[in-house]
Amino acid sequence: MTDMSYTPSQGRPWTRIALRWLLFILLGLFALFYLMPLFVMVTTSLKSLEEIRTGSLVAFPREVTFDAWRTAWSGACTGIQCEGLRPYFWNSVILAIPAVLISTMLGAVNGYVVAQWKFRGANLIFSLMLFGCFIPFQVVLLPMARMLGLMGIAGTIPGLIFVHVIYGIGFTTLFFRNYYVTIPVELVKAAKVDGAGFFRIFWSIFLPLSLPIVVVTVIWQFTQIWNDFLFGVSFSQAGTQPVTVALNNIVNSTTGVKEYNVDMAAAIIAALPTLLVYVVAGKYFIRGLTAGSVKG
Repeated sequence: MTDMSYTPSQGRPWTRIALRWLLFILLGLFALFYLMPLFVMVTTSLKSLEEIRTGSLVAFPREVTFDAWRTAWSGACTGIQCEGLRPYFWNSVILAIPAVLISTMLGAVNGYVVAQWKFRGANLIFSLMLFGCFIPFQVVLLPMARMLGLMGIAGTIPGLIFVHVIYGIGFTTLFFRNYYVTIPVELVKAAKVDGAGFFRIFWSIFLPLSLPIVVVTVIWQFTQIWNDFLFGVSFSQAGTQPVTVALNNIVNSTTGVKEYNVDMAAAIIAALPTLLVYVVAGKYFIRGLTAGSVKG
């Protein structure tokens, strides 16, 4: 007697192959669509002005030149000064690194307290911190400017660090709290029985387990701080402006012939750190986000 049983895996393999190729084609088209602006920026930055005026926007450069990159880095005008992005780039580095470290550390301690050390009003405090995450930037400009003036750090890089730390605490607390609620409370109870205190438990148990969420928080905070324009233009002055403000000044203060190649090179230089962060640590960002999504 012939076995007439049928399983879906045995039927029409060409259908699955066709669907798979269709999926690859669609994904390739989407990737091409999103990468096309970056391709235009890179190719334009490597062309001379004459080739930009006479050639095609999407064509490869006939003769590669890095003059636009040198001008964008050290010679482009950001107003009355023509020193390029270099000093402002280092301003952003000096601003971003301590702001990321401080906000990440404070978020870790806050998340640890809210998740594992319950006290009266803990949920209310956490809710207020979450509410602060959704307050529009424009709402806090005037109160923050007043506060910076009273503290004597208005128009300085420490003032910008303070602003980004304050505005980032809500997000970092949320990340760490959602991660720490997945850690069994029995670990804390056992550590207390052994005589460990608040900070000993944090340093010896929670922090070593926090690498995935630390990566998520660092990437998130670094991206937000580096790409920020509103706080940078509102709370800085000449000499302390971040790279995003300088990029805006380069694009909008050009006199005479518009140097599109310099503008594109400057935009790539300004975006390069965040692009590198996502290329190097992007997979860890996804792992860290999913690591704290089981409970909480």
